[in-house]
Amino acid sequence: MLGLAPAPGTPNPILGRNGIILLYGVQHAPIVFVTLRAGLSRIPGDLVEAGRASGATQLRVLLTIVLPLMRPYLLAAAALAFVSGVGNFGIPALLGMPVNYLTLPTLIYQQMASFGPGVLPQMASLSVLIAALALAGVALQTLASRHRAARYAGGKPARFALGHWRIATAVIAWLVIASILVLPMLALITTALVPAFGVPLTAETATLANFAEVLTRQASTMRAFRNSILLSGAAALLLALGVIPVALVMERFSRRKQRLLQGAIDLPYAVPGIVLAIACILLFLRPLPLIGSLYATAAIILIAYLMRFFTLALKPVTTAVAQIPADLTEAAASAGAGSLRRLITIVVPLVAPAAVAGALLVFMSAFNELTVSALLWSSGNETLGVVLFSLEEAGLGTHAAAIAVASIVMVVAMLVALDRFAKRLPAGVLPWR
Repeated sequence: MLGLAPAPGTPNPILGRNGIILLYGVQHAPIVFVTLRAGLSRIPGDLVEAGRASGATQLRVLLTIVLPLMRPYLLAAAALAFVSGVGNFGIPALLGMPVNYLTLPTLIYQQMASFGPGVLPQMASLSVLIAALALAGVALQTLASRHRAARYAGGKPARFALGHWRIATAVIAWLVIASILVLPMLALITTALVPAFGVPLTAETATLANFAEVLTRQASTMRAFRNSILLSGAAALLLALGVIPVALVMERFSRRKQRLLQGAIDLPYAVPGIVLAIACILLFLRPLPLIGSLYATAAIILIAYLMRFFTLALKPVTTAVAQIPADLTEAAASAGAGSLRRLITIVVPLVAPAAVAGALLVFMSAFNELTVSALLWSSGNETLGVVLFSLEEAGLGTHAAAIAVASIVMVVAMLVALDRFAKRLPAGVLPWR
């Protein structure tokens, strides 16, 4: 639409290493932004004002006050981006595999597709290597931020007056947002509305046939929508109900035990999803007592979702439980209410908003998930991410774009609903607020 596409017949410049690096940065930018925003909001304005009162310029204040205080958050953001990139499957699969540029996750995927006799040991070895790289990144971040930690009292957040640079900065910010969000979204919509890839979008060529095809006629895509909704919904519901008693039990532990338990719960989310998928295959491949083998069933995907997204559901509830006054439960206990009755009549109503928020976060994360389900899906148990990847590999870009647009609309609608629901949530539950 903007004339930026390369000439027909020339290689796509996004394919290969540079395109993968670019899209890693785009996809992981929200993680970095949320982390840095949390750190910037904690820097007291008094420190900045003291620096300015001493004659320091804004640049000097930034270099000598703000950046040193932001060092732990910068390291944490870098570690999160590194861990997310090490285990990312979707981007290198779509941009690297067509030109035979492989990463560890795509190499594991290719080995699994070969079905050789030594596939599982090789996949397990590569998974251990990915996990070691991810955990090494987290360990380096922890070691780097352990020394020279700064303690400072909270206050009114610092603000920088941009002056005559304000308009230019705003224009640059909106151009960045447009380039990484608006333009790709327009490309998806444009592709979904034309009959074939490469056909220009005009009033004559515009059609909704792709949406009708994938949403009403293609059995695999209709099944994928149903499976994704059921699996992500079941994971969200089970975790929303299960994390409340877990949060109550954790509240009674010492701070040290809480940190150890929280670290164990965070581990399935911290390690790359493909490592968790291999672990589930090795764990549930052999028949288990009473239930048999869960491999090649929808249950193994659900269990992997429960393991991976448990921490997303738990953290909002632990925040809410920590804010419940002890007087309420003590008064109920003195009135003769048992543990179960106190849980149902006091704790659950107070933490229900946080549990709902955590459930929505789990649903949104699992709904379009690909890295875990790419190795765990089987015939009849396809998920949206798997079908979208398969359609793109098969050259059906217009159908894949239609699925992508439909899934984005669903996720955005849930994000808007969750944001409107934020007034009823405890502080710190939603990462972007």
